[in-house]
Amino acid sequence: MKRRSNSQKFHLSWRRKFLAVVLLVFCLATIGLMESQYSRVRTLMLISPPLLKPKIAFLFIARNRIPLDMVWDVFFQGDTENRFSIYVHSRPGFLLTQATTRSEFFLNCQINNSIQVEWGEASMIKAERILLQHALMDPFNSRFVFVSDSCIPLYNFSYTYDYIMSTSSSFVDSFADKKESRYNPRMHPTIPVENWRKGSQWVVLTRKHARIVVEDESVFPMFQLHCKRKSLPEFWRDRPIPADTSKEHNCIPDEHYVQTLLAQKGVEGEITRRSLTHSSWDLSSSRDPKRKGWHPATYKLADATPALIKSIKDIDNIYFETEYRREWCTSKGKPSKCFLFARKFTRPAALRLLNTSALEISSKDQSDTA
Repeated sequence: MKRRSNSQKFHLSWRRKFLAVVLLVFCLATIGLMESQYSRVRTLMLISPPLLKPKIAFLFIARNRIPLDMVWDVFFQGDTENRFSIYVHSRPGFLLTQATTRSEFFLNCQINNSIQVEWGEASMIKAERILLQHALMDPFNSRFVFVSDSCIPLYNFSYTYDYIMSTSSSFVDSFADKKESRYNPRMHPTIPVENWRKGSQWVVLTRKHARIVVEDESVFPMFQLHCKRKSLPEFWRDRPIPADTSKEHNCIPDEHYVQTLLAQKGVEGEITRRSLTHSSWDLSSSRDPKRKGWHPATYKLADATPALIKSIKDIDNIYFETEYRREWCTSKGKPSKCFLFARKFTRPAALRLLNTSALEISSKDQSDTA
């Protein structure tokens, strides 16, 4: 075997030293670049605090387009600090473009894996879970507000934001449901009857509770199997006529799911037991006795008056019928109005309220933020 000459050994040693120096310089440069980037991020954090503020995720459940988009457009214009995000669940294939919405806030806000939703079916709560999955991807989303396509805001953005952020609890209308016709014994023992709850689907969730809904793998399957609405005569042409409709369980999934799930998980003490969305069920019952209790009232053009909005805003307490008690609404530990949103409004009714200034939702409206 040939031995290396002194000259070869010298050149080999020199190359190793050179490579070591290059590697050291590269490491020092990388560390310097990382420190520079870190300093830049810290500087941006200091000069751009609005980008770091917690956001409200508005989760719209719509058939197709958002019919009241211009009302919401005025509402969202009240925010200049990037404190909200929008997610829309519409029928599969529907796109929010300049041809289907007049508000830039809704452009391309539809989620890409929507499903066909049927009223009174578990598909409604599946759509809610899909919306939450998308909204949770943004770490700055702190509150999650479910909104229907017939819903309007009652106050401007700043007041709404402060109200929702003023408490660490979720707003979930929830009470023990004592009607046996709604609870299906087949849900036992996964869902015991003592955890069965009823309320409104228009909830406001904290991030913790939103994650509970998305990660649920036990309650949701039970609802898919055993929580179904009572068949209605208008659907009998498409389905077999039931032998005795009086024996059917009349379970509307979206009125029970979140409430029952949070009771099942033992976090009821972390919720404010009311919805922030007003619906007029009594008026609906008086207008259509044959369909009593199925749907809330729909406000049309003739109903859209300043007096109507004032009457909703003036509500300051909730009566819990099953518990025979009344609870006054509070915000920041002080007496407050109960509702931030209201439904169900037709497009003409909502536009009339907007055009007559009956809705004080512009950033210039300060009367409700004092």
